[in-house]
Amino acid sequence: MYTEAAAYGDEEAESLDAKAEKALECPCIADLRGGPCGTQFSEAFLCFMKSTKEEKGSDCVNPFVALQSCIKANPSAFSKDVLEEDEGDETKAEEPKKEYRIIPPKWSRESPSPPPQSKL
Repeated sequence: MYTEAAAYGDEEAESLDAKAEKALECPCIADLRGGPCGTQFSEAFLCFMKSTKEEKGSDCVNPFVALQSCIKANPSAFSKDVLEEDEGDETKAEEPKKEYRIIPPKWSRESPSPPPQSKL
């Protein structure tokens, strides 16, 4: 969905803001924009589109948290695949659970300032 929206009316000479706004007009995301979480979706989507961080979207945590909260508060407005969570899904056959190691993004492990240097 992101790829389709990002390519929607993509013009080389346009600014990042203009490309993001144009991508938001894509019919492929019209239902999300028009639903009960449309404002939260638009803010998260625009933030992601405009992100220039090395790990794209890493600067968009707050808008995505707000979107997730809205989706959880309005479950009847979303399809089952949007709402599915790993635990509690009894419609799937019992599959062995895979263990994953979660590695935090590089930016979250870096200290904001260099450690003080001792004077000898």
